[in-house]
Amino acid sequence: MHALSIPTWIIHISSVIEWVAAIWFISIYGNITHNRVWYGLSFAMLPALVSAMCACTWHYFDNDPNLEWLVTLQASMTLLGNFTLLAAAWWIFSESKKGVENR
Repeated sequence: MHALSIPTWIIHISSVIEWVAAIWFISIYGNITHNRVWYGLSFAMLPALVSAMCACTWHYFDNDPNLEWLVTLQASMTLLGNFTLLAAAWWIFSESKKGVENR
């Protein structure tokens, strides 16, 4: 665990906790409003969470070269997460336009 300082670890871990909380709150919001697009957003956030967990795991093991595949997985999950978040944002946008047109 020498790869990161204590303050950096605090930021990494709190970011993961915040992301989990955001996913949870967004899914609750979707449940309360009965709006599927919010479930889509919470699901679309999962690859980014996996990416963050890969980074924390790799750093926890002092950036061990044997775990370098985690870096590739992190990059892949970041790319996938960016696309899933784009799709979720587009879905929210298109559904909100339909709601405005139906008023």
